[in-house]
Amino acid sequence: MGDFFETEEVVKGYDGTIIKRILSYVKPYRFLTVIMFFALALSTIGELALPMIQQRLIDDAILARFLLLRIPVAFTGNMTVEAQKSLDVLRLSRGSIAVGSDLFVPQNRDRNISSRAEEELRSLGLLGDEQWYAFTLEPADPALALIRDRRDLFLLDEPSAGSADLSRNPGSTAAIRVADLYALSLDEIRLIRGRDLGSIFRTVTEMLIILALVFVCTFCQTWNASLIGQRAMKDMRLALFQKTASQSTAFLARHPVGRIVTRLTGDVETLNEFFTTVLVAFLKDFSVMAGVLVTLFILSPKLAVVVLLILPPVMIITAVSRLKARDAFRRQRVASSRVNSYLSERISGIQVVQLFRGEKKSNREFSERNKELLDANLGEMFVFATFRPLVEFLSTVTVAAVIVVGANMVFSLSLSLGVLIAFINLVSMFYSPVMDISEKYTLLQSAMAGGERVFKLLDTEEHISDTGTVSVEGSVRGDIAFENVRFSYKEGDPILKDLSFSVKAGEMIAIVGYTGAGKTTITNVLARLWDIDSGRITLDGIPVTEIPLQELRRSVLPVLQDVFLFSGTVADNIRLGSPLTDAQVEDAARAVHAHEFITRLSEGYQTKLSEGAANISSGQRQLISFARVIAHNPAVVILDEATSSIDTETEHLIQMGLQRVLANRTSIVIAHRLSTIRHANRILVLSGGRLVEQGSHQELIDHNGLYAGLYRLQYEGE
Repeated sequence: MGDFFETEEVVKGYDGTIIKRILSYVKPYRFLTVIMFFALALSTIGELALPMIQQRLIDDAILARFLLLRIPVAFTGNMTVEAQKSLDVLRLSRGSIAVGSDLFVPQNRDRNISSRAEEELRSLGLLGDEQWYAFTLEPADPALALIRDRRDLFLLDEPSAGSADLSRNPGSTAAIRVADLYALSLDEIRLIRGRDLGSIFRTVTEMLIILALVFVCTFCQTWNASLIGQRAMKDMRLALFQKTASQSTAFLARHPVGRIVTRLTGDVETLNEFFTTVLVAFLKDFSVMAGVLVTLFILSPKLAVVVLLILPPVMIITAVSRLKARDAFRRQRVASSRVNSYLSERISGIQVVQLFRGEKKSNREFSERNKELLDANLGEMFVFATFRPLVEFLSTVTVAAVIVVGANMVFSLSLSLGVLIAFINLVSMFYSPVMDISEKYTLLQSAMAGGERVFKLLDTEEHISDTGTVSVEGSVRGDIAFENVRFSYKEGDPILKDLSFSVKAGEMIAIVGYTGAGKTTITNVLARLWDIDSGRITLDGIPVTEIPLQELRRSVLPVLQDVFLFSGTVADNIRLGSPLTDAQVEDAARAVHAHEFITRLSEGYQTKLSEGAANISSGQRQLISFARVIAHNPAVVILDEATSSIDTETEHLIQMGLQRVLANRTSIVIAHRLSTIRHANRILVLSGGRLVEQGSHQELIDHNGLYAGLYRLQYEGE
């Protein structure tokens, strides 16, 4: 068996053409795809929104720090243009609270002003260094009494009852230094900050709702991706099966069954894993990474630059790891194929190994292949065991850099604590997809190789051309003619050489000859399992190439030398898809004397046959195949070595049935047992792909040629 599977490519680089062809199977499910991407977008937005909400919760509700900005009515000092612009930025800060002539700006986000301009505003006395707590109050707020009593600590701005429009400006504003606020009693602090506690509960509720939405969207995304993948792969498997079933016998003879089954199962499943796991994960990972970077720059461009400075080493490590993982995966798959092929071969031939005392040699050879697989697996594990800690190390370094730089910014009052905490969470969110993408890249390459093999099979066109236009349905008499037919399985090695003979309707002829003479080939070319190289084959004077394949094969049915029965009931194997009644099935079985043994089975005609019909004898399998042909009532029957595996008693039963069944039907019998063809109308003797003798049994015996020699050899052997 060798190392057949080693020749197949197991890892291939990214191929856009293959991706397009894979996605073409998704087109029928556009609606589900739109839902999947919509759910993906919502879940990504929800995940990115959570750190932002946490930042708002910390800065606006838990810490709530403000800086005092004094707005000059007529400023006479010198002020640079940059400082003037920064002053305008601060005045327009969202969330600012005016208390009298003072403006308190929140210290809860990067204000996008340069440190030089900020220092200038501080030196001019326009921007204070102290932290304040500024807030608004309703007219009936119980904290108003406390604030009025402690005017020494609070700044209070109440609307004038005589001049203010209470419907438009009903509340008051107040401010207190943070140091003074936390010098109050606990009850007084709770009274002042009661509204913040309510804001915390609302924000937490909002976060829970978003988490529930992310859960629902993730479920919807995963479910739809799996549903689309399974349906698309179902369509692909069906296309592969239809393509394979329509291919010529030449194609199927060149490609092992195991390889084709692997295409329809393993390779298709690889593509399904690519779509449901790799593709969707890549989209999610890239969207999260891009969203994180955008969010970082929104929160603090200065701190975001710190994160970007550490990204190049991450990208380099990821690229190197990807290449190493590809090589390791290739070695692992090749080693695994070597082990599997060796196991399959040795276990299948274990009796030969034992009879020829080859156990030690087999153990030594398997040990070598097993060691290769172990080394390959360890190499693959080493790549991942190295890559993940490196990325985690760089993630920790990034977080540490963010903490150091961010802490300095917090101390200088140019960044809030909430933004710093949000940065730490976002950095963790960024590095998780980095590891995920690198680890799934090998699956992507494996899917590319699997896709190439699948589409190569789909693109192969080696089917028998069904160009027939002359219908013979229900009118076939059974006249057959071979006219100078030449045929070869391999170019330059002809099997049939200018073969010519004819069979009259209702005639029974037999074909004999040494192995390799071309007897079975006649069956193949007559039913157009293979197409001839030259010459002509006719049925009732019509070239078989001009008859539709279905009608030709319905009219000409062979009983092949190797009987194949499908898993299922005995009756199903006789019907083989045709709408036959139970009575018709039974009549066909009686005709070939199969009814007797079928009724003795545990469930009669409904007895389940195992794989390969191993639960009945070879002779019984042959009888069922005879019944199958008789039930379909063809005009021409070909018996190809049909009695080669039947004992003498069973053969006698078949001969009795066939004498009646084959009456008035053209039949061609190919047999090594010459006793089964004595009553044939004519016997054709082949040698080297040519017709060398023909006549009745007695005529050929009297002729004392090749047939007579075969006859004497067989009976001398017996």
